[in-house]
Amino acid sequence: MIDVSTLQQMSYLVAAIGVIAAATYYVLVLRATDKNRRIQLVSQLARDLGTVDGMRQHFELLNMEWDNYHDFEKKYGSDTNLDTASIRYSVWNTYKSLGYMLRMGMIDSKDIWGTSSLGVGAIYQWAKWKPIIEEQRKRYNGSNWMNDFEYLAGEMLKIMVHEDPSFKVPETFARYIPDN
Repeated sequence: MIDVSTLQQMSYLVAAIGVIAAATYYVLVLRATDKNRRIQLVSQLARDLGTVDGMRQHFELLNMEWDNYHDFEKKYGSDTNLDTASIRYSVWNTYKSLGYMLRMGMIDSKDIWGTSSLGVGAIYQWAKWKPIIEEQRKRYNGSNWMNDFEYLAGEMLKIMVHEDPSFKVPETFARYIPDN
């Protein structure tokens, strides 16, 4: 015969197993939710940059040319060319936001790399704009300005070089140069 204390112990055991099962389920749901949130976030940013207009802006920025910082400001600065300045800051801030989220561990570098328009785009855009951003750091914005964009580009470059050790950022970016 089973006495009352044994039944009570069994009920406690069943309750404990139920609590453990519920906690495990909750943790699994949280992980899945977090993964879905990261995927949604990166997908939204990739969608914005991957549209026809986003790609047009990407190539427009890569094809801009200047001789020095003064020439850059004369052609593309916010005082003289608000349209290109707006495009530039929009793209830069998207990459800056991604870099911040990556640095804070909110998203994973592989999530970003999986969308080539973000990963490779960050490498090319940073390489193109680094001298301008560095000059603007000195003149206007302080040494940490756009540091998360720089961080993102560095992390994406690490992945690119790991996958293809011969990779070098092309000097011409989006312009075709025929073979000689």
